[in-house]
Amino acid sequence: MPTETPQPAFVLVRPQMGENIGAAARAMWNFGLDRMRLVAPRDGWPNPKAVAMASGAGRLLDEAQMVETLPDAVADCHFVMATTARARGLTKPVLSPERAMQIAAERIAQGQKVAVLFGPERAGLENDDVARANAIINVPVNPEFASLNLAQCVLLTAYEWRRAQSNIVDERVDMARADWAEQIEIEKLADHYDERLTQAGFFFPDHKAEGMRTNLRNMWSRMALTRADVQMLHGVLRQMVRWKERGD
Repeated sequence: MPTETPQPAFVLVRPQMGENIGAAARAMWNFGLDRMRLVAPRDGWPNPKAVAMASGAGRLLDEAQMVETLPDAVADCHFVMATTARARGLTKPVLSPERAMQIAAERIAQGQKVAVLFGPERAGLENDDVARANAIINVPVNPEFASLNLAQCVLLTAYEWRRAQSNIVDERVDMARADWAEQIEIEKLADHYDERLTQAGFFFPDHKAEGMRTNLRNMWSRMALTRADVQMLHGVLRQMVRWKERGD
């Protein structure tokens, strides 16, 4: 059975190739969506090519709703959005995929049912299909090559849905069992290098020494060092000193 997670229904209108239906199912499941509706697939249903392409998302195909007409597919929905990459000459709200999925999340949170329409591969949705939608999702593609693969469009929209209803971390560092170095450890590392560089005569000439030390301290503070990094840098310097003393 489909999951109980509130979500929009993705409606594939007259899809042509079973492979694209399967790829769309896989794209949906990548982002936690499992409400697929199929309107009059060209090659009939079920389709073994769709199953092969869906890989681990075959369950979505087993549970997909098959209907003959678009009105049947969206009969229970309160808000319908149609994806398109080209102008339609229809007076409707036109949304970016990001904004569209934000609105979908808001409406679904209010208890409404939302559907997103995706057209057939060759020419996309017809104007009669788009006219039945409450809003248009306009994918900002290259105007010189506006054709977007069905499964790719599903993937893009599903990704925006995931972003709209999840706490997405925009940037992180995987620590790989490491800990960040504390300031006292950075300070001791800086002292170690300052001491050895002084002995090596690095801070020359004297009137530039203070500025050079400041720059080095600033460099250490800018570096995001783990405790393992600090230990390694201490070890590098110790080994260099040992090597120099053996040479003497």
